[in-house]
Amino acid sequence: MSRRDRDTEGRARNARPRDGLGRPLPYGADGVERQPEGIARTPAQTLAEAQQLLDDGKPFHAHEVFEDAWKTTDGPDRELWRGLAQLAVGLTHAARGNAVGAASLLERGAANIEPFRSEPPHGVDVAGLQEWARSLADEAKRSVRVVPEPPRLTC
Repeated sequence: MSRRDRDTEGRARNARPRDGLGRPLPYGADGVERQPEGIARTPAQTLAEAQQLLDDGKPFHAHEVFEDAWKTTDGPDRELWRGLAQLAVGLTHAARGNAVGAASLLERGAANIEPFRSEPPHGVDVAGLQEWARSLADEAKRSVRVVPEPPRLTC
């Protein structure tokens, strides 16, 4: 049995390389560079970086950017970032061929951004994202393999 990678506080940190969809590769393999964790970004920077990652076919990495925003934000926007992270994870599951996981996370993310629908912050296209997520979730429920297009985050 191999030892798990741990940070200085003893929390598990997997140092294995990852592919473009965040799947672990064997140690020593060439992987896709991971997003640095714990980066404080403005909302505009978060959205721009996540959109670029989505456009590049890296929804797992976009999820990490949204997760940073979620974990470093206090106040009402915190649930927006959480919901966007869930949408990115749902897209990751869809791209990996996990239809059940995709549908679950896409529906959860769409529900979690609902409170922002009437007054979307930071130019986020909440209604459009919800429509995209629910449509992709429905498609995932009907089929085993979904080839999703990345969403547009802002209007």
